[in-house]
Amino acid sequence: MEENKARRTRIIQITLFIVTLIATTITGAEWMYGKSIMFGDDVLTSTQILAGLYYSIPFLGILTAHEFGHYFTAKYYKADVTLPFYIPFWLGFLPMPSIGTMGAFIRIKSIIQSRKEYFDIGVAGPLAGFIVAIFVLTYGFTHLPEPSYIFDIHPEYKEFGMDYEKYVYDQNEINFVVGDNLLFLFFKNYVADPDKVPNSYEIYHYPWLFAGYLALFFTALNLIPIGQLDGGHVTYGLFGYKYSRILSRTLFLIMVTISGVSFIPVGPINFEFLTSAAFYLLFLYLAFFHFEKNIRKRLLLIIWIMIVQIFTLNFLPGIEDYGIYMMFAFLIGRFLGVDHPKVLFDQPLDLKRKIIGWIALIVFIISFTPKPLYFQLNEKARIEKPGLEQNDDNPSKIITGRMVKVF
Repeated sequence: MEENKARRTRIIQITLFIVTLIATTITGAEWMYGKSIMFGDDVLTSTQILAGLYYSIPFLGILTAHEFGHYFTAKYYKADVTLPFYIPFWLGFLPMPSIGTMGAFIRIKSIIQSRKEYFDIGVAGPLAGFIVAIFVLTYGFTHLPEPSYIFDIHPEYKEFGMDYEKYVYDQNEINFVVGDNLLFLFFKNYVADPDKVPNSYEIYHYPWLFAGYLALFFTALNLIPIGQLDGGHVTYGLFGYKYSRILSRTLFLIMVTISGVSFIPVGPINFEFLTSAAFYLLFLYLAFFHFEKNIRKRLLLIIWIMIVQIFTLNFLPGIEDYGIYMMFAFLIGRFLGVDHPKVLFDQPLDLKRKIIGWIALIVFIISFTPKPLYFQLNEKARIEKPGLEQNDDNPSKIITGRMVKVF
């Protein structure tokens, strides 16, 4: 019986990996060539789809290194652990942009009993993935194609020549931007040939760079020092239960307050406004499920958060949109938990592990991107050309602005 169950689990894991490889390969080709596999007159060819492996292999390679860092460390401590479950995620059939996967996870079925074990298992994954990501980014930034490579994807840029940046983006009502982090800035400024470095509006056409960038984004998400994330394991090991709990809860409140500003309803107080406010209150109520069990205190807390957010919008109307982190905060607060569980053996870490822990926090800082992937609205172009053109055969034009040819 157990053998049959284990066989079924392995089949599921292998199937998920194959589906995820296919999904990330298709996604990589869509990003590279600015085409869809399903929509538009100029769809991806089989050769172009295979070229998506330049994205999927490094991306899944980093992701796999991360998960097996956890896996082998857990095995070292004789924990009952599963091989990785990959999560495919492709939305090209809608059409909407996606990255091919929502990551992967392992399941540890046995109880971890010591602070040292939690720390070792937690820190091994992101550090293993980060090391592979460094190799991917080094290769990507040292093997950049010639600047004219972008004309193969956007032939409409040719009329402007190599000065196309001065003319193209100001004419678009919406630009898709890949935000920088500290490590990406280092590679751009000190590793790559500056004449070949793409701008932030075109990086997704460069598969090695985009795969490495997304891997850093996932690494930073996992290293956020909250709850049972890898970063939560690290800070629990470094600071113990009391201080890691204070840090975790403080960061969670900051994350929700700042990222939730973009969800605050604005405008006249009417039925639509009240409906939006009610849904947002419910969203916050669920997001604080593990933060505060007392219903009365939870309601009071989320009302105060909304008041702070409303005041923030009034005094800082141009505040940046960090809404992407609100969804992650909801996942933590509703399902994963904000506090790290206590362990039976709570001895402090030795000096070697403390050094590794601080290195992991540095990795988090240099990999973290406040605004990773976002749409930049161009008010000047909107005024000059009011309203998006909606007579194109490609329905995604309304959604993605200049990324008409991507999805």
